[in-house]
Amino acid sequence: MTKVSKNTLPSHSKRTAPKGKFTRVFGENLWGKDKAPVAKRPNNPGQHGGRRKKMTDYGVQLREKQKMKAYYGGVSERQFHKIYVEAARRKGDTSENLVGLLESRLDSLLYRMNMARSMFAARQLINHKHVMVNGKVINIASYRCSPNDVIELREKSRAIPQVLEAVQKMERQVPEYLTFTPADFKGSFVRLPVLDDVPYPVQMNPNLVVEFYNR
Repeated sequence: MTKVSKNTLPSHSKRTAPKGKFTRVFGENLWGKDKAPVAKRPNNPGQHGGRRKKMTDYGVQLREKQKMKAYYGGVSERQFHKIYVEAARRKGDTSENLVGLLESRLDSLLYRMNMARSMFAARQLINHKHVMVNGKVINIASYRCSPNDVIELREKSRAIPQVLEAVQKMERQVPEYLTFTPADFKGSFVRLPVLDDVPYPVQMNPNLVVEFYNR
């Protein structure tokens, strides 16, 4: 069994589909990366690629659901449906509630604060017990944070090369519903966001996801 140093992270995760494949499947640069394969190979994945056929309404709705699942680190169908059910149960617009719940996940918040360069890297940091919420170590990536929660890296985890690189580069602007202090590796979840608050690099259509589950 390969040992992993406390001050590094493994280069792989449980997710089996390459991120590049996701971008080519949807024909969109899901995470806004400059070197995303879709920029050079806009065709479908596979030996010969393929033409994109006109989809039915059901196909469009399914595609939007799969795209949103992929964006948030390949969330499982069971987990994603559970989030939808909670969004539908709450008062207000279900699609807005869905976005708010997805953005409340600990891995999402860590990514938004630039303490991880990807959703997948954020998940690994959490799984390896590098992250604290309100002073308590949390190792569940799907942990739902509440407004005013404080998210930070454990002191001994702040020297991890991948973390230092992410914080130094600050590739993404921290949205207004969060605060983040790079010097302290600490931020807070100010409020629940709505769709217009979230800095998606591509258009997301949570209303189509709701239509899919309501069909």
